[in-house]
Amino acid sequence: MDLKNLTTFLYAAELGSFTRTAEMLRYSQSTVSFQIKQLENELGTPLFERVGHAVFLTERGREVLRYAHAVTRLTQELQNSMSSRPLLAGRVRMAMADSLCSVFAQEGYASFRAEYPDLSLKILTAGTGELLRMVNQNEADFIITLDSHIYNTEYVIRREKKVGVHFVAGPGCALAGQKEIPLKALIGQPFILAEQGMSYRRLMDEKLAGRSLEIQPVLEIGNTDHICALLEQGVGLSFLPDYVTDRAVAEGRLVRLAVEDFSVDIWQQLLYHRNKWVSPQMEAVMEHCAKTMF
Repeated sequence: MDLKNLTTFLYAAELGSFTRTAEMLRYSQSTVSFQIKQLENELGTPLFERVGHAVFLTERGREVLRYAHAVTRLTQELQNSMSSRPLLAGRVRMAMADSLCSVFAQEGYASFRAEYPDLSLKILTAGTGELLRMVNQNEADFIITLDSHIYNTEYVIRREKKVGVHFVAGPGCALAGQKEIPLKALIGQPFILAEQGMSYRRLMDEKLAGRSLEIQPVLEIGNTDHICALLEQGVGLSFLPDYVTDRAVAEGRLVRLAVEDFSVDIWQQLLYHRNKWVSPQMEAVMEHCAKTMF
């Protein structure tokens, strides 16, 4: 069996298009079609159904996909074992919630870069819906979400953890230090919030709406560092994940408000599509993220 045909099959399964596969591998489209046909003839079964310009795996094609992943992984392991130090080169595309970018940058990226100098990363930011679209369309190799828990057999969850989220303010806020603050006491306060639709902002809005309450922010801004800076100046209140405010709270620059009977479940999840071929490059980056961000 020609491994090139197997590689072409993997890309076609991920991209759902022979045209995009040809562009990715820098082949002609006829070469891609020929290689897939060779593999189908060798295995004695159709691997794809062709509908218009899109291609979809047949039932036997999905079975072959599992074996193709295993063969590719073992081939890479063999090549690595024959090398004194495996060389990983190329680009990995990862996408995440905007507020997680600073966590990634702060937690050990310098050492990762030193270990894999020939591996480049492209980081995209988006809300949860767009993140899922990216991984479904293979525009991102893997994603890190920050939202309610995602249960979907289409995705492999590599790592996950529950994330705390609280109302926060500067230490000079009149509500700071109070115990069991009534939720209604917050409604008239000046709020600086992440953009509407951002995961934790959306979940907060939904929970408030369930109690017929609503917060009208005086400022909406996407960058959480900017929000924290304004809160430290005593400008207003906000609702932010704990990892954003941990350092400022520890240093006394921000305080978390003890709001009565209000909690939102937020999960940070590293996941990829189940049909995605996990290359050694992608595995290295996911392992780094799993160790440093979770």
